[in-house]
Amino acid sequence: MRKLPIADVLPISASINGAGRLAIQGRDVREIVEEFGSPLYIYDEATIRAMCRDFVTSFREVYPQTEIEYSTKAFSNPAVLKIIEDEGLHIDVVTGGELAFALAADFPVEKINFHGNNKTRQELMEAVEAGIGRITIDSFHEIELLNEVAGELGKTQVVNLRLSPSVDPHTHRLTSTGVLDSKFGFSIETGDAEKAVDSALSQSNLDVKGLHFHLGSPLFELEPYDEAVEYVCAFAARMKYVHGLEMEEFSPGGGMAIGYLGSKLPPSIAEYATTIADSLTAACTKYGLTEPRMIIEPGRSIVGRAGVAVYTVGGIKRIPGVRTYISVDGGMGDNIRPALYEAEYEVMSVDDPTGEFFGTATIAGKFCESGDVLARDVKLPEVGPGDLLALPASGAYCVPMASNYNVQPRPAIVLVTEQSETRLIRRRETYADLLATSVYE
Repeated sequence: MRKLPIADVLPISASINGAGRLAIQGRDVREIVEEFGSPLYIYDEATIRAMCRDFVTSFREVYPQTEIEYSTKAFSNPAVLKIIEDEGLHIDVVTGGELAFALAADFPVEKINFHGNNKTRQELMEAVEAGIGRITIDSFHEIELLNEVAGELGKTQVVNLRLSPSVDPHTHRLTSTGVLDSKFGFSIETGDAEKAVDSALSQSNLDVKGLHFHLGSPLFELEPYDEAVEYVCAFAARMKYVHGLEMEEFSPGGGMAIGYLGSKLPPSIAEYATTIADSLTAACTKYGLTEPRMIIEPGRSIVGRAGVAVYTVGGIKRIPGVRTYISVDGGMGDNIRPALYEAEYEVMSVDDPTGEFFGTATIAGKFCESGDVLARDVKLPEVGPGDLLALPASGAYCVPMASNYNVQPRPAIVLVTEQSETRLIRRRETYADLLATSVYE
């Protein structure tokens, strides 16, 4: 069998088939595209399940009191949520829409946590009425609003408080969330976190279970977790002494990285687990805290590697001595990450994954923006119109952040099952779908 290049960023079931083409779980990617159209997002069930199990095993081996909570903002789809439930994970949502998806998938409500920095009254009503297990509070306004909503519904809502530990996670500025200058969380540094603890504990309809923080993503370094865990535990000890807070639950969020480039791979899940667990255990001993239930919130690292975006090559523009542009039938409308975050991707030929290097090219999208570029100066074999290109590690945030810019329908999504079946889990949008919300005189 021919060796598959960049295997570490492709789904774990990816291979080169007898025809010399890219396959996922034994299914020929070109044949999948011929059946479901292009551009197309293909997810590998085996990779999703493997990542769920890796998280559960790695964290519980070093800290048995751990729950893994999938962050649905990375990719929310009822079919995927069924897999997440089957693997025993919890989930978190950040909008009423994500909650609606979870409820439509009959996800156990007691395993749902609602995050977000500006939840509306309607969203909180829906969440409390549904009986979800946790709401993570992110503002002083929300403390009072949620207490009021819970009171109106005659319920006591379990909550955690999101803190900002002012720790630099050394990632892109737009995905750093645990620093002082952030819209997220109650700052420990400014004293807001202590005020939030005092306020939340005084509410008659809230049951404060613990503390949460999230540093940002994707985090390739382990040290920021170590620093933040110790800092937040020191705060928790002081809150126990001053306000009587018992930290029964503790969440260092998620943010674990995935490999987008074969040359830049993240630590293993076991390494993240050991760093976080050791830090928490040591801090609890140092500050006299009872070891809490720990909640880990991976999103990208569950589904990122599982997804592959596939595009069809169209026009090719060669500028001698400057650059070659290969245009494809998707772009920033279905994957805005390169334009927004300067994200980098590997690119490979579906039809000739191990083909001889022909030259470098920039993969351009079809949208009317100069910044609509999916990958710059990537090495490829010779390709032409009608050939297929795959962007691995496209399973997280590409689909959720997709738009209808230029009135372009969003792509279909296919799940390749462990039984090598191709299952359509979201159909391609049509022009009729896009016109459906327009109001005519």
